Amino acid sequence: MPVHSAIKPSATTELPRAFHRLAWSNLAAQSAEQIGLAATPIVAVFALGAGPGQTGWLQTAQTLPFLLLSIALGVRADQASRKKLMARAEAVRCVALLVVLAAVVSGRLSLPLLAVCGFIGACGTVAYNVASPSLITALVERGGWAKANGRTELARSIAYSAGPALGGLLVGVIGAASAFVVAAALSASAALLLAGIDEPTRTPPPRRQFASELREGAAFVTGNPLLRAIAMTAIFFNVGFFLIQAVYVPYASRQLGLSPIEVGATLAAYGAGMIVGALVAPHVMARFRLGQVIIVGPLCGLAASLTLCLTLLAPSPWLAAASYFQLGFGPILWVISSTTLRQAVTPESMLGRVSALISTATYGARPIGTLIGAVLGGTAGAQPCLVVAVLAFAIQACVIVRSPAARLVGLPDTAA
Repeated sequence: MPVHSAIKPSATTELPRAFHRLAWSNLAAQSAEQIGLAATPIVAVFALGAGPGQTGWLQTAQTLPFLLLSIALGVRADQASRKKLMARAEAVRCVALLVVLAAVVSGRLSLPLLAVCGFIGACGTVAYNVASPSLITALVERGGWAKANGRTELARSIAYSAGPALGGLLVGVIGAASAFVVAAALSASAALLLAGIDEPTRTPPPRRQFASELREGAAFVTGNPLLRAIAMTAIFFNVGFFLIQAVYVPYASRQLGLSPIEVGATLAAYGAGMIVGALVAPHVMARFRLGQVIIVGPLCGLAASLTLCLTLLAPSPWLAAASYFQLGFGPILWVISSTTLRQAVTPESMLGRVSALISTATYGARPIGTLIGAVLGGTAGAQPCLVVAVLAFAIQACVIVRSPAARLVGLPDTAA
């Protein structure tokens, strides 16, 4: 069991140059992902006439790799060069974006093609996400992990803010092709930045069977009450969030009467909330107990789902934007604090697998949410999906509030 001490991360630790390259790469990669994710459903709805059920299936294809590939890629991250794995992942995403671009230019774009390319592009995202936490611990001293995670999440916040707005603006003003050109260029830039990182060498682990590696990581996660609570909270948060994401664009365009640019603007409020959350995170983490910081995100998620449900009674883009702002503000504090906690209690030799298992819980729940949205949205419309999402957010809030993670004072000072 970890020792629950009052050790707090240092806010003054100098971050190395290699980390700054990683942070810039992360910004480019996250921006590419968000522009692509925003442009795809907008193009599907406004150019191909997709409805809530079809956009739900499209979102399912774009999230399914998180469920299918996270663990395998996490094991690989523990065995091989993390920067090479991440750079190759970005190259894969770039190719997928270029295929969509070619289809748009040639007039051969279709929903199945968008789904297939979205699936391939998401494979790149999975590899990047499971390898990044362990690369951070290799590049940065322990006292700087929280600061490094905060910088990484600030970059992601900027991407989540600018990406949807830029994606909607490019599609609405210039055309769909421009959005995929920009996304592909950013993805290629992320790969080039990663290639310039001098990754510390590490002793290759002894080769073991995949099943043995997986059992060891799974036993560590399920046997640690802190990691177990993080995983369960992540599952229900993402079910609720992506249930909303699966139906939001057609709901916003038809029930709220928003244009493509306005849809992108409301989605951009999510990133704006993330930026504000990432900027105040150092002050919040210095002022409050770690357990108090950890529960902020799940509680904000519940509040956001209730705010969006208010649009059923009072259709308003401002309420929708407020909901997405809350979804960004609180959970960014969750990501920074929970990631730092995971790094503190996990041996470096297992961090890839543990990150992959947490990612499977976090991101693997996404296709479950989008699948619910596809089925329920396709048969009953978007409105019931917003109500069901509230239930998922209520469960995740209860899980984390009742867990030992909510009672932590500071970072545990030893790994299990």
